[in-house]
Formats: sequence, C-alpha cells, structure tokens
Amino acid sequence: MRHIIFLASLLFFFSCGDKKSSNEKFLLDSSGSINNVSVVIDNKLWNGNVGETIRTVLAKPIYGLPQDEPTFSISQIPPAVFSDFVTKNRTILKVEMNKEASFKVLKDVYAKPQKVILVSGKTKQDIIDLITQNEEKIMETFRNEEIAERRRQMSKSPHKFTSIKEKLGLSIQFPSIYEVAKETDNFFWFRKDITTGHSHLMIYELPFEALEKSDSTVIQIIKIRDSIGKAYFKGRLDGTVNADGDTVSSFMITEDAYAPFHGETILDNKPTFETKGLWELTNDFMGGSFINYTIEDKVNKRWVGVEGFIFAPSVEKRNYMLELEAIIKSVKID
Repeated sequence: MRHIIFLASLLFFFSCGDKKSSNEKFLLDSSGSINNVSVVIDNKLWNGNVGETIRTVLAKPIYGLPQDEPTFSISQIPPAVFSDFVTKNRTILKVEMNKEASFKVLKDVYAKPQKVILVSGKTKQDIIDLITQNEEKIMETFRNEEIAERRRQMSKSPHKFTSIKEKLGLSIQFPSIYEVAKETDNFFWFRKDITTGHSHLMIYELPFEALEKSDSTVIQIIKIRDSIGKAYFKGRLDGTVNADGDTVSSFMITEDAYAPFHGETILDNKPTFETKGLWELTNDFMGGSFINYTIEDKVNKRWVGVEGFIFAPSVEKRNYMLELEAIIKSVKID
C-alpha cells in the first residue's frame, strides 16, 4: 500500500512539473524592432483625438539629436487583427473603450519578455486623460524594456577587456565588436564602426574635488568633457597647415549653439548627473550626439565619467544612442 502511495506521489509531482514546463513554453519569445511600439486601437479612435494624443506622447522628438527623430516608431493595429504573431511584439499599448477608467502595466502577457500597457475608459476623454497623466510612466516603461532588450542582445558576444576592472575598479557590458582606441591608467576610449560613421564609448575617473555640486555643475561637466576632447579626440585636419601657413588645431568640443540637457538620476545606486547634447570638431565639419553620465563614487572619493557619442551622417541616430545608453547603464562600481 505504501508503494502505491509513493508511486502516486511521484506521478503527481512529475505531472505538476510537466504542467509548469508546458506553461513556460506557451509564452513564446517576444519580437519586434528596437524602439517600435504596437498600438492596439480602433481605426476611428486612432484617426481622432485619442490617436493624436498617443502620437504626441510616443513619437515625441528625442532631445540631443541633430535632426528630429521620434522616441518610438508606432505600428497601429486594429483590435480585430490583434492575434497570433501580431501579439508577440515586445512593447504594446492597448486601448479599450466602454470599460471602467483604468491604467495598467502588465508583464509577459502574450510573449516574453514583454510589457503591455492597457488603457481603458468609458469615454474618449477618459483615455486621453489617462495617457496624458501617465505619459512619464509610459515612456519610462517602454524605454526601460528596450534598453534591457538591447543589453540582452549585446550580452551574446561580451568584450574581454579585463583591464577596465583592474584599473578603474568597475565593470561595464558592451559587445566585443568595440575596439580599444586609447587606454591609460584612468581613461579608456573604445570605438565601433557603424553605417557611414563610428560609435564611441569612453570611461574615466576624476578626483572628487574636480566637480562641485552647484548651479554651475553642467558648466563644469562641459568644461571637463571639452578638455578630454582636446586631449584625445583630434580632427582630421589637426596639425595640418592651412593656406595662410598657420597650423590647424582641430578637436572635439560641446556645440554651444545647442543647449545641453542636464538632469540628475541614479546609476548603480549612486547619485549621477546626466548630460546630453551635440558635439562638433573645431575647424572642421564633423559633429554628432553625445550622452554623458557623471557618477558620484563617495566610497572611492572620486567621480566616474561614462560617455557615448556617435558620428553618423545621413542616417538615423536614435538606435545607436539607445545602445550607448544601454551600455552606460550597465556600469557597476566596486
């Protein structure tokens, strides 16, 4: 009798395990291009004020790019055709009418990883109000999902630069396609060739007294990055002699005609200054976008700077900058 009970228990255990495994397999891998959001909404709503509100939020131009590019590309899907593979997109905004007003952020509903934001309401104004009130939450949810996805993609071929940890006491994730362009005891510069240009990442440390928290913090950060640009990032014409017989000096600086964005955030549980804007070369016509994070490392009594910038004329830059942001936000300081 005891043998029968034991066998029954084993069968129950394995059947539960099979059921769990079956449920996990049911959720297929999500898909979709980086920075593309599927919006499930009736055509009439999409072509009216509700759709206009959604487009205003999701397609808002990204600050810090030379030309206007939307934060997200949008694929509108009528509810009647929202089924099968169409439901597998990584980021989905779904609008439901004639229901109680509600705003929900759901995880792994139709696939994984996936974020689904469900907005419902009894009237069009309900929907508009909820989207407007939760604009920051919507953008943060979808952007974090895209950063996580880009990081997952890059983790398939990680770099092997152990000297970063040895010299700077930190780890950071980026793909092996990046090559070292410059390395010193407290400064690293990595470069990757991209379509029509190149993408750059630099990591460095500064003495704690090099930066003071004040109303002029952004000015201090710009001066620091400009001094680094002058030291390391020279233009094609630097050192050449012009028609007047003068030696040309060409190096990277922050473009002063475009006011940089400056804010405060948290990175690796540490207070961090975020700065983004445009860069240019003196006495040359090259330029592009940059994003800089300056991290307060109180334990080691220093500041850690991590910056990404690109040169990519004639192509969209949004996805390149997302990759650099994903890399920077992976930093872990010992």
